[in-house]
Amino acid sequence: MLIVTGANGFIGTNLVRALNAAGRDDVVAVDRFDPSRYTDAMTVAERVDMDDLQGWLADKANTIDAVYHLGACSDTTVTDRDYVMRVNFDYSRTLWEWCTEHRVPLVYASSAATYGDGSNGFDDEADPHRYQPMNLYGESKHRFDLWALEQTKSPPRWAGVKYFNVYGPYEEHKQRMASMGYHWFNQVRDTGEARLFKSYREGYADGEQQRDFIYVKDAVDATIHLMQAPDVADGLYNVGTGQARAFADLARAVFAAMGRESNLVFIDMPEDLRNQYQYFTQATTNKLRAAGFARPFLTVEQGMAEYVRYRLDQQ
Repeated sequence: MLIVTGANGFIGTNLVRALNAAGRDDVVAVDRFDPSRYTDAMTVAERVDMDDLQGWLADKANTIDAVYHLGACSDTTVTDRDYVMRVNFDYSRTLWEWCTEHRVPLVYASSAATYGDGSNGFDDEADPHRYQPMNLYGESKHRFDLWALEQTKSPPRWAGVKYFNVYGPYEEHKQRMASMGYHWFNQVRDTGEARLFKSYREGYADGEQQRDFIYVKDAVDATIHLMQAPDVADGLYNVGTGQARAFADLARAVFAAMGRESNLVFIDMPEDLRNQYQYFTQATTNKLRAAGFARPFLTVEQGMAEYVRYRLDQQ
């Protein structure tokens, strides 16, 4: 059996669907389940509440082939330190220790938020101590990455996946934290315009803030590769396209995919985001490519065209 934590979330749902497509229906889905979310989108052998996982695992060691640990508090605006560290650090450490003891491979979700403002680059082969996250979410992921790298005992295979800006199907529940592709589809459909944040940093025009946008299917394929491919070295891996694109480019891709004329409107950025906003992200991908993940990533135009088709089918 395969365990997927965060299975009812955005990347988790897409991961389970990809595993199903590869013939794996023996997935144990771990999350706090909302029956209104994606229950028909994937096939699972069993659903386990995240708080019950340790008890459930007590007599299952010989039945588990691998653990994909994607469950987390991913809201970058949450300020409850105890909660975020309990969910993102302590829970991850407990799973690591179980996988180590029972010799079960582990791939877990880290984040590009660990890189902070980007002033020290986005290199998954550099000393991670150089990076300073800008929010509690990024800090919690960074602390676990550092902890994992320090361990002398580890699962028989492990990888921490530093996801960059992932977008695509099954993110509707994230609401404010959903990708801008999701929000812009709604805005263009309802008002004919796409609202972008103004820039508050010299050198970046409004809408020209840049991110490494990666379509969720590409992110999932890379995640499965890091678990399954032979001769993948343990460690941290960026999962991004390696190509930064402006937010305005992504917005225009939404308009093009919907067959509309571009109509960009620039609005003030919320106060609670201004001091923790990344103006530029771009993954280095040499390590992922060296691990054998060779196929090209979708461009934002290709990915958004597929995403818009999905959203239109949901109407």
